[in-house]
Amino acid sequence: MTRRSLYSLLATALLMLLLTVACSRQQIPAQFTQANVLPKIYPDYTDVTIPPNIAPLCFELLNDADEAITRFATNNGELTCPGLKVRPDMDEWKQLTSAACGEDVAVEIYARKDGQWLRYKPFSIHVSADSIDPWMSFRYISPSYVSYEELTINQRCLEDFSEEVVASNMLCSSEAGGQCINCHSFQAHNPQRMQLHARHAHGATLVTYDGQLQKLDKSTLSPPSSTRQLPPVYPAWHPTEKLIAYSCNSTLQSFHTVDIDKIEVYDAESSLILYDLERQQATTIEDLPDEMETFPAWAPDGKSLYYCSAHFKYEADSVDLEELTLRAEELKYNIYRRSFDPETHQFGERETVFLADSLDMSASLPRISPDGRWLLFTMGRYGTFHIWHRDADLWLMNLSTGEARPLDECNSNASESYHCWSSNGRWIVFSSRRHDGVFTRPFFAHISSEGLGSRPFELPCQDPDRHLQLLKSYNVPELMRGPIDLSPQEIAAKLKE
Repeated sequence: MTRRSLYSLLATALLMLLLTVACSRQQIPAQFTQANVLPKIYPDYTDVTIPPNIAPLCFELLNDADEAITRFATNNGELTCPGLKVRPDMDEWKQLTSAACGEDVAVEIYARKDGQWLRYKPFSIHVSADSIDPWMSFRYISPSYVSYEELTINQRCLEDFSEEVVASNMLCSSEAGGQCINCHSFQAHNPQRMQLHARHAHGATLVTYDGQLQKLDKSTLSPPSSTRQLPPVYPAWHPTEKLIAYSCNSTLQSFHTVDIDKIEVYDAESSLILYDLERQQATTIEDLPDEMETFPAWAPDGKSLYYCSAHFKYEADSVDLEELTLRAEELKYNIYRRSFDPETHQFGERETVFLADSLDMSASLPRISPDGRWLLFTMGRYGTFHIWHRDADLWLMNLSTGEARPLDECNSNASESYHCWSSNGRWIVFSSRRHDGVFTRPFFAHISSEGLGSRPFELPCQDPDRHLQLLKSYNVPELMRGPIDLSPQEIAAKLKE
């Protein structure tokens, strides 16, 4: 290449760069008509509160327009984005949110139609001073009842748009036998201390602890004194000790013929166990007659274990699945706890925390904030698997006063189900089906020191249309302080051992 050709190539590249910068700095229209309505955008990020380290909020203008310009402005600067799809530059977004910590970002959208510019009513995005854990893990699963082979556990960086597969069903499944990977859990948001469970083909429980990946011996997962061989299903890591509490459940499902909720998932039998990773030994926590224990959750100090339990007595002489199906609406779960001594591993007696059945309701999925002040759970009319119940809402309980209320700031007319606290206790992520009643999407909300929630915002995606096109649900969102360093191949190889 001659020197002249090289100069020509560099000049062309510089021109393209200048044009790109000019586009990103497109001028705000000098003349426009002011509208008194908010713009219609998806995802709806109007008046939300966000952490300063969240990825850019990309959205699409849904109002009929030929062209649009969006301006994000603070006291310290601004950025503009041309186009009906708004995709802020990553570096400029981070500069903007860093400068706006604890303050509002004003958002103005200008739209041109038939040569005329319209300025929609501005809205604000509040940037909290509280950051969020930078990573989130979750399951991608089809919103069906029997198809789960194309299931993966993924992890997503919340500070940008990077995402990768951690575990994949397809690496272990075959025509001869399918598999289901589920119930991933972490010790105190630590991605280096994780457990996950696989059912059916190559079924096993895996634990990774500070770089050591092991498959637990199935024979050690049942207490020696247990008369029922129920599999461990829902896990809860102790905050500091090498201990995992499990609820052991015999889970089944049935279908409605005439009901807006199409399916019921419930337990025919259940109990609680404690698994000691050092001793590779399980002991019984609770296995009461006529009780359905499930969803254990530790207090952040590790000195008490919360869980749900429903009183249900079979009229038959033994477990009768037909009877349970016909009486499923009688299943009303309350929240209890037992004190725990980390040195002796001894549990105290059952204590009542919240009697949902006194409200003719059923509580599920208790999770305690890292400061020990708040208990977040879901409430529905009956049952335990509230992701299938459209009436399911988030509730928040003040553990000091015992007062509980629906978290109306975050709830919708569709189901709100699985949820998780951030490690600093200022954010929650939860699964919601508020868009269409079918697909679950992750939503985030800030929780103040007074227990007040902000307007939730949907997980940002680089393409605003992604969640409109994605035919998978997000399941079991868990916040993490860093990425999981295992590959799908490592997990599959361990399961196949």
